[in-house]
Amino acid sequence: MTTILWRYAGSPAGGTASTVDAASVSSYAAAAVNWAVSNDIVAPVSDGLFAPQAAASRAQIAAAIMNLVRGSQAGPEISLSGGAKVLVAYFSATNTTKPLAEYVADGLDAGLYEIVPETPYTSEDLNYSNSSSRATVEMNTPDARPAISGSVDNMEQYDIVFIGYPIWWGQAPRIISTFLESYDFSGKTIVPFCTSGSSGIGSSAQNLHALASGATWLEGQRFSGGTSRSVLIQWVNGLGLDITAK
Repeated sequence: MTTILWRYAGSPAGGTASTVDAASVSSYAAAAVNWAVSNDIVAPVSDGLFAPQAAASRAQIAAAIMNLVRGSQAGPEISLSGGAKVLVAYFSATNTTKPLAEYVADGLDAGLYEIVPETPYTSEDLNYSNSSSRATVEMNTPDARPAISGSVDNMEQYDIVFIGYPIWWGQAPRIISTFLESYDFSGKTIVPFCTSGSSGIGSSAQNLHALASGATWLEGQRFSGGTSRSVLIQWVNGLGLDITAK
């Protein structure tokens, strides 16, 4: 039982358990018992006896699970999920958003996926003053869905997905809609961030919520091009998620 709880918590390091019958603990369970006793997850049955070879009662199991849950709520020492898996996905037509996405992925040791359009955008495509340019037409067409080249491997493995993009006409490029509609984000946490010269993130992220039903959306953040790595790391660590960027 103790080993199951320990593995569920992500096999964290523990102290050295001082129980009278520590010598009776099976070798495969030693680390689990050290962790459980040191963190008050599983209490000795009496007088310092852990009784490692005895059967656990329903009451003991219930108490251990409650202690595990309380420990996870008290701080980052114990993680119920064993550490969330993170993906940083980004679209960067002019390579402005790219370095920011790389900072986040590197700081979290997360997966990194570039949303690459099947047909790359040229400088003329991005000519904002041309009402007939590709980007202008797409942004004026809510149902536009530019095709993406490639896909994310095993999207189901990720718990948290950061999505980075530039602001186009006050909104996320339509290719972000293509990305969101390509996967099931149910149960995942999505963290949007964007780059722009002056425009804030505004409603760009909120307008995407309906495309990823079942996901939990965090409030997005706008950054200017050239934002430093330290600023990105500080932002990530202030999100209140069970992850730490370095």
